[in-house]
Amino acid sequence: MEVSPLLIAGLLLALFAVFTALRAVRIVPQARARNVERLGRYHRTLQPGLNFVIPSIDRVYPAIDLREQVVSFQPQPVITEDNLVVEIDTVLYFQVTDPRSAAYEIANYLQAVEQLTVTTLRNVVGSMDLEKTLTSRDSINSQLRGVLDDATGKWGIRVNRVEIKAIDPPKTIKDAMEKQMRAERDKRAAILSAEGQRQSQILTAEGDKQGAILRAEGDRTAAILKAEGQSQAIDEVFQAVHRNDPDPKLLAYQYLQVLPQLAQGTGNTFWVIPSEVTSALHGISRAFSEALPKSAATRETDSSDKPSEEAAEDAARAAEAAAEAVADASEVDGIPQITSGAAQYEPTPGQKKQPPHQTDD
Repeated sequence: MEVSPLLIAGLLLALFAVFTALRAVRIVPQARARNVERLGRYHRTLQPGLNFVIPSIDRVYPAIDLREQVVSFQPQPVITEDNLVVEIDTVLYFQVTDPRSAAYEIANYLQAVEQLTVTTLRNVVGSMDLEKTLTSRDSINSQLRGVLDDATGKWGIRVNRVEIKAIDPPKTIKDAMEKQMRAERDKRAAILSAEGQRQSQILTAEGDKQGAILRAEGDRTAAILKAEGQSQAIDEVFQAVHRNDPDPKLLAYQYLQVLPQLAQGTGNTFWVIPSEVTSALHGISRAFSEALPKSAATRETDSSDKPSEEAAEDAARAAEAAAEAVADASEVDGIPQITSGAAQYEPTPGQKKQPPHQTDD
């Protein structure tokens, strides 16, 4: 069976039409863009979706990604202001906003962004020393972003963010920084220990102070109470004395009781006895030796008064013995002699005789 030439021509024409139709249809994915040149000249940019072009007349270039892209550059050596070489890793976040400018304004926008980042980084870090470089990452990032955004704007690229991933100083600098950090930690530990000891001593001193204050207040209260007790006792004694109206004989008897206590002092070399004491002693002796006048009742019972007379004689003898005991006690070596109105110091054989000193009662 023979195939007619017209059938062959029709088949070829149909195949050509199908091929041409397939080439005329372009489907662009979302967030992509494709530039079209017609007869060697930019014609338009294909948007996402179904697009038609003229085959063999329109040239469609590869798709350009419009999404934000992340590029990590290799570590770059940078010299700081204090002539130290550090290696800095950077991460760049950028986005193509104009596919036409990205295709026709720069040959390779990714390489251009990388080189621009390196040069800008060297300019920024070159004006800082190492310590400032390590502590000023935010400042470096903002300066890099500003410079890159201005330079890449005409390329149809927007730089959203620039981050410094790592700053690696030389090994010797790392060792020195490690030693410095260790010294700082030791310093802080010593300061904290000293602060703890200081606080402990302050608290201890405060406790001692409070204890001393409380003890002093207790002693003061005790002294006040003791003084009040003595005051009350003296007042009671004074009231009792005035209430009973004692006569000179009782006072003379009290003198006799106090005299031995005055003579017992080791430093007593001279003291004065009022003359009233001796007169009181004579009065006591006279009171016990003289017989009291007899009343009518006593005269009737003369026989019963004999024991009382004997008791009076015994009391008189006891008073004379007490006076002699006081005189004997005053004649001990180193103790003054008791006289009426004054006491004279008699020196021992090894002492020089000095004039007596007299004090008023």
